[in-house]
Amino acid sequence: MAFIAVAVVFSSCKKNERALVVGKIQNASDLATTEFVIDKIVFGTKTKKLALLKISEASFMAYSQAKVKAGIDLSKIREADIRIEGTKIHLELPPIEVINFSYPPASFVEDSLISDPKVFLNKIDIRDQEEFFRLAELDIRENLRYIGIVRTTQNHTRQLFQVLLGSLGYEEIYITFKSDDLIISKVNLLVDTETVVEQ
Repeated sequence: MAFIAVAVVFSSCKKNERALVVGKIQNASDLATTEFVIDKIVFGTKTKKLALLKISEASFMAYSQAKVKAGIDLSKIREADIRIEGTKIHLELPPIEVINFSYPPASFVEDSLISDPKVFLNKIDIRDQEEFFRLAELDIRENLRYIGIVRTTQNHTRQLFQVLLGSLGYEEIYITFKSDDLIISKVNLLVDTETVVEQ
């Protein structure tokens, strides 16, 4: 009976310790995030045709920036993701995801030396420009997983949790991720197929 009682107390202590670690991690909030600024050159053309003959081509070029915040959803961490053996701890974290994506119009700067938006019988208007930027945003989103966001954010997250868990008294800290994928929320960006765009 004494052995069973000790085992129950030990199990309870281990569970309470894991619960304490989970609580500390979830209270870390935005600590496990990394911010990226992505420069994007936007280039588009609009062709005017007459009886299948191209009579003019207007062009547009601008510089833009997308801002991306990536990290992990700390609320997804469960007690089962933590293994504790004395001063050794193994933590398995959720995959990296895009927490916030912004492509602010304030960052759009037209290159007046290269752009030729007004040519004979042809003009690139505001609607055309919006289409160019919409396609540029789509291109950025589609390539997020290929520009090192996952590895950079994983390394940053490991460093932060090494400090956090070290402050809790753990001497051996092992941190892994459930997946090396990048989770990106899908958005519906409509495309105007009448406008010819190059990126």
